[in-house]
Amino acid sequence: MPEAPDHLAGLNPAQRAAAEYGTHGLPHELPDPLLIVAGAGTGKTNTLAHRVAHLAVCGADPRRILLLTFTRRAAEIMTRRAEQISGTSRVGWSGTFHAIANRLLRQHAASVRLDPSFTVLDRSDAADLLNLVRNELGLAKQATRFPKKDTCLAIYSHAVNAGHPVEKTLEHAFPAYASWAEELKRLFGAYVDAKQRRHLLDYDDLLLYWYHLMQEAAAAEGVRRRFDHVLVDEYQDTNALQAGILFGLKPDGRGLTVVGDDAQSIYSFRAATVRNILDFPTQFDPPAHVVTLEQNYRSTQPILDAANAVIALAPEGFAKRLFSTRPSEQRPIIVTAADDQAQVDYIVERVLEHREAGIDLRKQAVLMRTAHHSDLLEVELGRRNIPFVKYGGLKFLEAAHVKDLLCVLRWAENPRDAVAAFRVLQLLPGVGPGHARRLQDQLEAAGFDFSVLPTLEVPAPTKSEWPAFGALMTSLRQAAAWQGQVGIVRRWYEPHLHRLYDAAQVRAADLEQLEQLAALHATRESFLSDLTLDPPDGMGDEAGAPHLDEDYLILSTIHSAKGLEWDVVYVLNAVDGCIPSDMATGTPQEIEEERRLLYVAMTRARDFLYLLQPHRFYTRGRPDGDHHVHAPRTRFIPGVLSPLFERQARGGRQLGDSLDGTPVAGVDVQARLRAMWK
Repeated sequence: MPEAPDHLAGLNPAQRAAAEYGTHGLPHELPDPLLIVAGAGTGKTNTLAHRVAHLAVCGADPRRILLLTFTRRAAEIMTRRAEQISGTSRVGWSGTFHAIANRLLRQHAASVRLDPSFTVLDRSDAADLLNLVRNELGLAKQATRFPKKDTCLAIYSHAVNAGHPVEKTLEHAFPAYASWAEELKRLFGAYVDAKQRRHLLDYDDLLLYWYHLMQEAAAAEGVRRRFDHVLVDEYQDTNALQAGILFGLKPDGRGLTVVGDDAQSIYSFRAATVRNILDFPTQFDPPAHVVTLEQNYRSTQPILDAANAVIALAPEGFAKRLFSTRPSEQRPIIVTAADDQAQVDYIVERVLEHREAGIDLRKQAVLMRTAHHSDLLEVELGRRNIPFVKYGGLKFLEAAHVKDLLCVLRWAENPRDAVAAFRVLQLLPGVGPGHARRLQDQLEAAGFDFSVLPTLEVPAPTKSEWPAFGALMTSLRQAAAWQGQVGIVRRWYEPHLHRLYDAAQVRAADLEQLEQLAALHATRESFLSDLTLDPPDGMGDEAGAPHLDEDYLILSTIHSAKGLEWDVVYVLNAVDGCIPSDMATGTPQEIEEERRLLYVAMTRARDFLYLLQPHRFYTRGRPDGDHHVHAPRTRFIPGVLSPLFERQARGGRQLGDSLDGTPVAGVDVQARLRAMWK
């Protein structure tokens, strides 16, 4: 009888060791904790999917496996692949930390004194509610500058996720607002109270409630009994709160697997900490087993040699040396340019050269430390009619017309949701902020019973629309069936869409797309929660011309590029002051994160890597004002690493030529005019 096919046959030895670790005693004995250190391009997703599959093959119940990822798409890919590998049923629990928290909290709401019908606020709605509270407290009327709503929310979120008091958060992450510590604590206290009165949770609350759920012995034990195995992707991007949740789920570490790369920990501004992955092995007794993946399937060896050398200079980290079976004679290229215009000219010329050589624009990417570093490049691409996409544009759910429709559904789901109510009421003609607040107060006095809406006094321009609106909200609130509700709201909203916005036809197509998405959900609550926790990309999210042209160049910040790859990568401004940013050199920890940022940029390249070093470039947003600066090559590529790189140079574009061909020296009049006022 022929042997059954080996479902792990496609793995290299290190990947196989990670997939098989501790599975010999299954299903009766759970494996000790495991850390998989997965270098860039080493097949992390494939390895994790095979481990999930192998656990199932060895007798683990897939329904008792929890897979935590940072995007829903990643969870879906891994679970689908694990199912194909093992031939067993899908993992019972998979998704983002926030999605799993939402699911668990609705089931265990009573344990944390939470109304199970709570509404989840997205970031923009949370900022709006915080701003409402900010105004009610009179903090927006301060004689000196008080932080705006988005900054307040960022401070709040950072403090919650890092587990730090406001004072420490301000000192380390928001020093410009350190004098507002007491006022911010008062604001955050009132913000929490406002959320609780209205049965609202923001993203941070989902993790906080889950964390505290795991601190209650009886409730925590109930949650733990659900899961034999917990697997976590991108562990280097977790924060202190998420780590606390994991240790609550698996206090002894048995059945816990985390995957990540300390060299790619670049999100401290979101309160992520590299300490989670660096300290993981020693947080259990016995210590966690460590498997390191080093075979890279993306880049050529010269690119890896350079990246290895850059990260090897870090004072701390897991030892690894990425290697590839893709040999090449082409080393990464450091390009010294006279100025930022010369840098742009060089990039555009190389982009077109590679395109002529058969590398599509979509297979080339220009990466930068900060989004505005590409301003001059974008102008030049436009001048030369080269289409491009810049990552990080407006998200689908941030579009005003989409938020309008979703707020109608959110208000129907939770009549106490003041943020949704405030927005929905102002969709009606004649209703401004003042009228909207008065109508909310009257509805609250009536116990949030939508049936009283027709009896409320409204402005004259609103009266013709008011009966239909009242009937809509009442029917949505009382409806037993969810299917078709988005269509009902869309048809009510479309006349208002044409009244409120330009390009109504294009916007209407987004709403039809939303209706199609709704059909995939069994309940209104699941639809709203899924969209809030893992929003899809929109049809108009891309900046540039991809809808008009089949090929386009990629522009992206390094942070947005993590996890992606291209045949050709250009890194703008590989100089001190940009990489590392002069705003991120205050502590050794900040400097090391900047080193990891350069490493991430370098390891996005498959075949060609260009590091641009302008001698003189324009920068904005500095404490001392916008101006041109001179900077040396990034400190992360010292002279000792020079043999790993090829060197090229590009001169600057002349402002004008004399009649005899001798360049005319330019006069920086702008600098002189600025100097008049110093």
